[in-house]
Amino acid sequence: MWDPLADKLLRCKVCPRRCVIKPGQRGFCRTRENRDGKLYTLIYAEVSSMAVDPIEKKPLFNFWPGSLAFSISTVSCSFNCPWCQNWEIAHASPGEIPTQEIPPEKVVELAKKYNCRSIAYTYNEPLIWYEYVMDTAKLAKKAGIFNVMVTNGYVTLEALDEIAPYLDAANVDVKAFTEEFYHKYCGTNLKEVLAATEAMVKKGLHIEVTNLIIPTLNDKPEEIRQLAKWVKEKLGPDTPLHFSRFYPMYKMIHLPSTPVEIIAKAREIALNEGLRYVYVGNIPGHKGENTYCPKCNATVVERAGFSIVKWNLTDENKCSKCGTPIAIKGKHEVHGT
Repeated sequence: MWDPLADKLLRCKVCPRRCVIKPGQRGFCRTRENRDGKLYTLIYAEVSSMAVDPIEKKPLFNFWPGSLAFSISTVSCSFNCPWCQNWEIAHASPGEIPTQEIPPEKVVELAKKYNCRSIAYTYNEPLIWYEYVMDTAKLAKKAGIFNVMVTNGYVTLEALDEIAPYLDAANVDVKAFTEEFYHKYCGTNLKEVLAATEAMVKKGLHIEVTNLIIPTLNDKPEEIRQLAKWVKEKLGPDTPLHFSRFYPMYKMIHLPSTPVEIIAKAREIALNEGLRYVYVGNIPGHKGENTYCPKCNATVVERAGFSIVKWNLTDENKCSKCGTPIAIKGKHEVHGT
């Protein structure tokens, strides 16, 4: 995913920044270095965190509900968001925090050991870990294990073309729905995130979208409405959309937590725009944690946090009350079995 240029310069092609990197220098993400005219990754097999998570924590609510995901991460990111909840690893450069060298084969072995249905590349931006994710995902596929990403969606279409055949699902964090926001806080472009997310759907990945609503920055009703319209028109009305509550974090501790009523209003807007599965996050006990039948509005999956407490679907994932098919991929599993 790089092109050689004159005078030993090179252009990285993993993310749309397409950094032109001088010999001895690194790109924006600080993980890819030009060594004598060749691009090297500095984070291959360097794992900063490992955990066994419920798939709902990603959040993926409509993909193999109740299953476990073996979650791994590395360091750094292609964004520099000032509210990052995982800033200790996402804003670290290679070598700044401890990591373990874990080869792809070992990750697959651990996923099997802990009865994980999937491997989740998460916590920091997994697409800057491109080569390692691809190698691990290939082995996981052969072992019958799914591969899921939690990503900012900032990837070139040519990089996506190569890695997509080995991926099964992704939660794309759409930070906001204005170019101004992306330029100011992420140093990137919204349009490239949208294009990559639309391409993921066309390639057959199961996609869910998360939007962290930050008070005064991206909480205008019309912006939320435009996001919901895009999800419906470009990704499909069955695409789950998660509205997550902001808590003061990292460099944005001066802002208040998102009022619950704003999250509830966002969910109402998205439902009114025709989305069938709209969820809320970071508000334990809210009705928006549940899945409802889009026809009769019966509660078909009741959740408490990341746990499923009631499952009211048939074996064919149809509403047990009215028989409407529910857009859930896979079967209900009990964590760890």
